Amino acid sequence: MKRIKGVEEDSNSSSSKSPPEVCKKVRKQTSDESVAVVASESTESDWARLPQELLLHIFQYLPLLDRAYASQVCRTWNQAFHMPELWRCFEFELNQPASSYLKATHPDLIKQIIKRHSNHLQYVSFKVDSSTESAEAACDILSQLVNCSLKTLGLISTARPSFMEVPKSHFISALTVVFVNSKSLSSLKIDDTPVDDPSLKVLVANNSDTLKLLKMSSCPHVSPAGILCVADQCHGLRELALNYHLLSDELLLALSSEKHVHLEHLRIDVVSENPGQHFHTIKKSSWDAMVRHSPKFNLVMYFFLYEDEFGPFFNEEVPVTHLYFGRSVSKEVLGRVGLHCPRLVELVVCANGLRPLDEELIRIAKHCTQLSAIGLGECEVSCSAFVEFVKMCGRRLSQLSIMEEVLIPDHKYSLDEIHWEVSKHLGRVWFPDMMPTW
Repeated sequence: MKRIKGVEEDSNSSSSKSPPEVCKKVRKQTSDESVAVVASESTESDWARLPQELLLHIFQYLPLLDRAYASQVCRTWNQAFHMPELWRCFEFELNQPASSYLKATHPDLIKQIIKRHSNHLQYVSFKVDSSTESAEAACDILSQLVNCSLKTLGLISTARPSFMEVPKSHFISALTVVFVNSKSLSSLKIDDTPVDDPSLKVLVANNSDTLKLLKMSSCPHVSPAGILCVADQCHGLRELALNYHLLSDELLLALSSEKHVHLEHLRIDVVSENPGQHFHTIKKSSWDAMVRHSPKFNLVMYFFLYEDEFGPFFNEEVPVTHLYFGRSVSKEVLGRVGLHCPRLVELVVCANGLRPLDEELIRIAKHCTQLSAIGLGECEVSCSAFVEFVKMCGRRLSQLSIMEEVLIPDHKYSLDEIHWEVSKHLGRVWFPDMMPTW
């Protein structure tokens, strides 16, 4: 009716046009509208007929919320939303609105995942805030994953270690569910948790053939015997992170046995809980066995000690490759590092004091021939010694992060001149880091 009316109005206003011309115009309008309708229907049907593989690829790039909205477009897209491939990797974000600004995974979605997709989950992580309620919620979810076979599991505390506030029995019970049902766990990150020796035995009993990565720093309920059990049975272990109190000669020898694969990465956190804490010594022969077995492994050590607690360290050769001092470290200790750390690749010193580190830096440049990255914070180095250090290291220094306050002008170089000299030896433009004015 609308089209006919339009034709009548058009014919009244253009009485001079002949009937054949009016008929042609009507046919043209009808044809154009038909084409538009067909094109619209074709576009809608094309979107609905996208191949599953293409839909899957698109959905994988969408944030979870956008993916949920997209699932409401049509039945095909809703089916795509529930494809198993989309649920193999998932991160549960558990936060309390009153104490965190981070977005949390909606409770209804969590219920749906447990009901429909728990058997599809393979790569799972839990990111919780500082509240005990969030950590307990994570344990509740873990205890319901009875039909899944996880390959990776990560428990991440974004603030303080909230999992340590959960009753130990609740946490161990939930973790054991995963250990027993997974059978093919290859990566486990459980830093700052109340995991203990018996639960590690359950892990080994069910996943010894597949476990390749284990990170468990700051787990006070684990003993050296507990971690030794893991090393003895999990011969495919390639990456390990733990606190120094769990490190032993027996552990290094177990990781160096003929039936164990080559270790790739060993991280040790050396942390002092109380001033004056005593630390044991690892034999040089144990480190030597480790290097013979895995000559290319990275040994990363983080030190958070008081100056008088470094007595047991760096008195003999240590195969450390990445070394970080989070608290003040003495000139004497840095001097020992220069003598006994020939594999050193990266060195970061957050603080030292007011005594220049000239001799220590020169010693490090001379003996640590693989050093390629260094960072100095609250330290002092004369400009002449620093230039000599850079000259000795040369272009292998790919990272050189030095605060401007560290460099002390002397008779040879001023602060305005030093960057030219350093840039010349590095083969690239270099400037010292500036302290932000704010």
